[in-house]
Amino acid sequence: MTSSAPHLFLIALDAIPDGGFAEVEAAIDGDAESLLLYREGGQVRAWFNVCPHAGRRLDWSPGQFLKTKDGLLVCAAHGATFELGRGECVAGPCRGEALRSVAVEVRDGEVLVEPSP
Repeated sequence: MTSSAPHLFLIALDAIPDGGFAEVEAAIDGDAESLLLYREGGQVRAWFNVCPHAGRRLDWSPGQFLKTKDGLLVCAAHGATFELGRGECVAGPCRGEALRSVAVEVRDGEVLVEPSP
């Protein structure tokens, strides 16, 4: 992140289980958006909580996400399956498409996002 503006707090890192997910609301480009956060050790990846197939939320219940034994995220609506590195759909109706990522950083045990202009 290159902006000198202060970053906005999303969630404490410890509130996301290692290898697990969290859902948070954040203002992105002036709109309130649901974000999906995935934690792997001290790193967090973030995407809009929207499946590229039909524009539906990925969670089956607010903040509850499906993960396969192989470590893939599954959209609750139509079964699209995403790898958790880049958010690419590897199986299902949107194969080859990807989740829209959101740049976040972890600093001092907090997950932060750059504020919208």
